Amino acid sequence: MKTDTERAALASPEPATPDAGEKHRNPILRFLGELPGLVLMALILALLIKTFLIQAFFIPSPSMEPTLMEGDRVLVTKVPYYFHDPRRGDVIVFEDPTGKPPPDQGVIGGAVHWIFQGLGVQKPDNEDFIKRVIGEPGDTVWAKGGRVYVNGEAIDEPYLTQETRDFPKVDVPADMLFVMGDNRSNSLDSRFGLGVNPTKQPNVGFIPIDKVIGKAFVIVWPPSRWGGV
Repeated sequence: MKTDTERAALASPEPATPDAGEKHRNPILRFLGELPGLVLMALILALLIKTFLIQAFFIPSPSMEPTLMEGDRVLVTKVPYYFHDPRRGDVIVFEDPTGKPPPDQGVIGGAVHWIFQGLGVQKPDNEDFIKRVIGEPGDTVWAKGGRVYVNGEAIDEPYLTQETRDFPKVDVPADMLFVMGDNRSNSLDSRFGLGVNPTKQPNVGFIPIDKVIGKAFVIVWPPSRWGGV
Protein backbone atom coordinates (compact mmCIF):
# COMPACT_ATOMS: atom_id res chain seq x y z
CA MET A 1 0.00 0.00 0.00
CA LYS A 2 1.40 3.44 -1.05
CA THR A 3 2.08 6.08 1.54
CA ASP A 4 0.86 9.68 1.23
CA THR A 5 4.39 10.77 0.28
CA GLU A 6 4.54 8.25 -2.59
CA ARG A 7 1.11 9.31 -3.88
CA ALA A 8 2.21 12.97 -3.93
CA ALA A 9 5.35 12.07 -5.81
CA LEU A 10 3.31 10.22 -8.48
CA ALA A 11 0.78 13.05 -8.80
CA SER A 12 3.39 15.80 -9.15
CA PRO A 13 6.30 14.59 -11.28
CA GLU A 14 9.37 16.77 -11.38
CA PRO A 15 9.48 19.15 -14.40
CA ALA A 16 11.74 18.09 -17.21
CA THR A 17 15.06 19.87 -17.18
CA PRO A 18 16.02 21.73 -20.40
CA ASP A 19 18.36 19.99 -22.75
CA ALA A 20 21.92 20.73 -21.74
CA GLY A 21 22.89 21.69 -25.30
CA GLU A 22 20.01 24.18 -25.59
CA LYS A 23 20.72 25.58 -22.10
CA HIS A 24 24.36 26.29 -22.89
CA ARG A 25 23.86 27.33 -26.52
CA ASN A 26 25.58 30.59 -27.43
CA PRO A 27 22.90 33.37 -27.36
CA ILE A 28 24.46 34.97 -30.44
CA LEU A 29 24.07 31.75 -32.41
CA ARG A 30 20.52 31.39 -31.14
CA PHE A 31 19.72 34.94 -32.34
CA LEU A 32 21.31 34.31 -35.74
CA GLY A 33 19.18 31.20 -36.09
CA GLU A 34 16.04 33.22 -35.44
CA LEU A 35 17.10 36.18 -37.59
CA PRO A 36 15.72 34.96 -40.97
CA GLY A 37 12.27 34.49 -39.44
CA LEU A 38 12.40 37.94 -37.82
CA VAL A 39 13.44 39.58 -41.08
CA LEU A 40 10.65 37.81 -42.98
CA MET A 41 8.07 38.91 -40.39
CA ALA A 42 9.32 42.50 -40.57
CA LEU A 43 9.10 42.50 -44.39
CA ILE A 44 5.57 41.09 -44.33
CA LEU A 45 4.51 43.66 -41.72
CA ALA A 46 6.04 46.53 -43.73
CA LEU A 47 4.31 45.31 -46.89
CA LEU A 48 0.92 45.06 -45.15
CA ILE A 49 1.27 48.54 -43.64
CA LYS A 50 2.23 50.08 -46.98
CA THR A 51 -0.49 48.23 -48.89
CA PHE A 52 -3.41 48.84 -46.55
CA LEU A 53 -2.58 51.63 -44.08
CA ILE A 54 0.14 54.24 -44.63
CA GLN A 55 2.64 55.00 -47.39
CA ALA A 56 5.38 57.60 -47.78
CA PHE A 57 5.70 59.75 -50.92
CA PHE A 58 8.33 62.14 -52.26
CA ILE A 59 7.18 65.46 -53.76
CA PRO A 60 9.01 65.74 -57.12
CA SER A 61 7.79 69.12 -58.37
CA PRO A 62 6.61 72.57 -57.21
CA SER A 63 3.01 72.02 -58.40
CA MET A 64 1.61 71.98 -54.82
CA GLU A 65 3.52 74.98 -53.45
CA PRO A 66 3.21 76.56 -50.95
CA THR A 67 1.37 73.67 -49.25
CA LEU A 68 4.00 71.14 -50.29
CA MET A 69 7.47 72.11 -51.43
CA GLU A 70 9.59 70.24 -53.94
CA GLY A 71 11.64 67.66 -52.00
CA ASP A 72 9.14 67.24 -49.15
CA ARG A 73 8.20 63.76 -48.01
CA VAL A 74 4.64 63.14 -46.89
CA LEU A 75 2.75 60.27 -45.33
CA VAL A 76 -0.42 59.17 -47.06
CA THR A 77 -3.16 57.30 -45.22
CA LYS A 78 -5.47 54.88 -47.01
CA VAL A 79 -7.84 54.28 -44.10
CA PRO A 80 -10.37 57.15 -44.60
CA TYR A 81 -11.21 56.07 -48.14
CA TYR A 82 -12.23 52.61 -46.95
CA PHE A 83 -15.27 54.39 -45.49
CA HIS A 84 -15.96 57.28 -47.89
CA ASP A 85 -14.78 58.74 -51.20
CA PRO A 86 -12.31 61.66 -51.36
CA ARG A 87 -13.83 65.00 -50.42
CA ARG A 88 -13.32 68.54 -51.65
CA GLY A 89 -10.16 70.01 -50.16
CA ASP A 90 -8.41 66.67 -49.62
CA VAL A 91 -4.82 66.46 -50.88
CA ILE A 92 -4.68 63.08 -52.58
CA VAL A 93 -2.07 60.85 -54.19
CA PHE A 94 -3.26 58.88 -57.20
CA GLU A 95 -1.91 56.63 -59.90
CA ASP A 96 -1.52 57.91 -63.45
CA PRO A 97 -5.06 57.36 -64.82
CA THR A 98 -3.71 56.75 -68.32
CA GLY A 99 -0.77 54.57 -67.26
CA LYS A 100 0.22 51.54 -69.27
CA PRO A 101 -0.51 48.04 -67.91
CA PRO A 102 2.53 46.29 -66.37
CA PRO A 103 4.44 43.85 -68.57
CA ASP A 104 3.59 40.17 -68.29
CA GLN A 105 6.22 38.65 -66.01
CA GLY A 106 4.53 35.37 -65.19
CA VAL A 107 3.08 34.38 -61.84
CA ILE A 108 6.34 34.22 -59.88
CA GLY A 109 7.95 37.24 -61.55
CA GLY A 110 4.77 39.28 -61.13
CA ALA A 111 4.54 38.37 -57.44
CA VAL A 112 8.18 39.34 -56.82
CA HIS A 113 7.70 42.59 -58.75
CA TRP A 114 4.58 43.42 -56.68
CA ILE A 115 6.39 42.70 -53.40
CA PHE A 116 9.41 44.85 -54.34
CA GLN A 117 7.13 47.70 -55.39
CA GLY A 118 5.19 47.42 -52.14
CA LEU A 119 8.40 47.59 -50.11
CA GLY A 120 9.59 50.64 -52.08
CA VAL A 121 12.63 48.81 -53.46
CA GLN A 122 11.42 49.10 -57.05
CA LYS A 123 9.78 52.06 -58.80
CA PRO A 124 6.07 51.76 -59.67
CA ASP A 125 5.18 50.92 -63.26
CA ASN A 126 3.47 54.29 -63.69
CA GLU A 127 3.93 57.76 -62.23
CA ASP A 128 1.98 58.86 -59.14
CA PHE A 129 0.61 62.40 -58.76
CA ILE A 130 -0.43 64.55 -55.80
CA LYS A 131 -3.16 67.21 -56.17
CA ARG A 132 -6.07 68.75 -54.29
CA VAL A 133 -9.66 67.65 -54.85
CA ILE A 134 -11.77 70.56 -56.12
CA GLY A 135 -14.75 68.87 -57.77
CA GLU A 136 -16.59 65.75 -56.61
CA PRO A 137 -18.87 63.60 -58.79
CA GLY A 138 -21.83 65.67 -60.04
CA ASP A 139 -20.21 69.06 -59.34
CA THR A 140 -19.91 71.86 -61.87
CA VAL A 141 -16.58 73.67 -61.54
CA TRP A 142 -15.25 76.84 -63.17
CA ALA A 143 -13.01 79.83 -62.42
CA LYS A 144 -13.72 83.50 -63.03
CA GLY A 145 -12.10 86.67 -61.80
CA GLY A 146 -9.36 84.73 -60.02
CA ARG A 147 -11.80 82.65 -57.92
CA VAL A 148 -12.89 79.01 -58.26
CA TYR A 149 -16.61 78.28 -58.21
CA VAL A 150 -18.28 74.96 -57.44
CA ASN A 151 -22.02 74.68 -58.13
CA GLY A 152 -22.31 78.46 -58.29
CA GLU A 153 -20.48 79.31 -55.06
CA ALA A 154 -16.91 80.61 -54.72
CA ILE A 155 -14.93 78.20 -52.54
CA ASP A 156 -12.60 79.34 -49.78
CA GLU A 157 -8.96 78.53 -50.60
CA PRO A 158 -6.71 79.96 -47.84
CA TYR A 159 -3.82 77.76 -49.00
CA LEU A 160 -3.37 79.78 -52.23
CA THR A 161 -0.88 82.62 -52.73
CA GLN A 162 -2.02 83.48 -56.27
CA GLU A 163 -5.22 83.82 -58.23
CA THR A 164 -6.60 81.07 -60.46
CA ARG A 165 -6.71 81.70 -64.16
CA ASP A 166 -10.23 81.60 -65.63
CA PHE A 167 -11.50 78.36 -67.14
CA PRO A 168 -14.98 77.40 -68.42
CA LYS A 169 -17.59 75.32 -66.65
CA VAL A 170 -16.75 71.64 -66.28
CA ASP A 171 -19.20 68.91 -65.20
CA VAL A 172 -17.56 66.20 -63.11
CA PRO A 173 -18.80 62.71 -64.13
CA ALA A 174 -19.85 59.96 -61.74
CA ASP A 175 -16.95 58.14 -60.02
CA MET A 176 -14.54 60.90 -61.07
CA LEU A 177 -12.73 63.80 -59.40
CA PHE A 178 -11.59 67.21 -60.67
CA VAL A 179 -8.19 68.02 -59.15
CA MET A 180 -5.90 71.05 -59.16
CA GLY A 181 -2.47 71.89 -57.82
CA ASP A 182 -2.09 74.66 -55.24
CA ASN A 183 0.55 76.31 -57.43
CA ARG A 184 -2.10 77.41 -59.92
CA SER A 185 0.31 78.93 -62.45
CA ASN A 186 2.58 75.86 -62.53
CA SER A 187 0.57 72.66 -62.24
CA LEU A 188 -0.41 69.96 -64.69
CA ASP A 189 -3.89 69.09 -63.42
CA SER A 190 -7.50 68.54 -64.50
CA ARG A 191 -7.60 71.96 -66.19
CA PHE A 192 -4.98 70.85 -68.68
CA GLY A 193 -6.01 67.30 -69.45
CA LEU A 194 -4.47 65.29 -66.59
CA GLY A 195 -6.62 62.19 -66.26
CA VAL A 196 -9.32 60.69 -68.47
CA ASN A 197 -12.16 62.40 -70.30
CA PRO A 198 -15.21 60.16 -70.83
CA THR A 199 -17.43 63.19 -71.47
CA LYS A 200 -15.19 64.57 -74.24
CA GLN A 201 -15.23 68.06 -72.73
CA PRO A 202 -12.38 70.03 -74.34
CA ASN A 203 -8.99 70.33 -72.61
CA VAL A 204 -10.03 68.70 -69.33
CA GLY A 205 -9.22 65.53 -67.44
CA PHE A 206 -10.75 63.65 -64.54
CA ILE A 207 -9.30 61.25 -61.97
CA PRO A 208 -11.16 57.97 -61.48
CA ILE A 209 -11.81 57.45 -57.78
CA ASP A 210 -10.47 53.90 -58.01
CA LYS A 211 -7.06 55.34 -58.97
CA VAL A 212 -6.74 57.24 -55.67
CA ILE A 213 -4.07 55.76 -53.40
CA GLY A 214 -4.75 57.81 -50.27
CA LYS A 215 -4.91 61.15 -48.49
CA ALA A 216 -1.76 63.11 -47.59
CA PHE A 217 -1.96 64.08 -43.94
CA VAL A 218 1.51 64.99 -42.61
CA ILE A 219 4.88 66.26 -43.83
CA VAL A 220 7.66 64.16 -42.29
CA TRP A 221 10.71 65.55 -44.08
CA PRO A 222 12.55 67.86 -43.84
CA PRO A 223 12.24 68.30 -40.06
CA SER A 224 11.89 72.07 -40.45
CA ARG A 225 8.59 71.52 -42.30
CA TRP A 226 7.18 68.78 -40.09
CA GLY A 227 3.44 69.29 -39.71
CA GLY A 228 -0.03 68.52 -41.02
CA VAL A 229 -1.11 68.95 -44.63
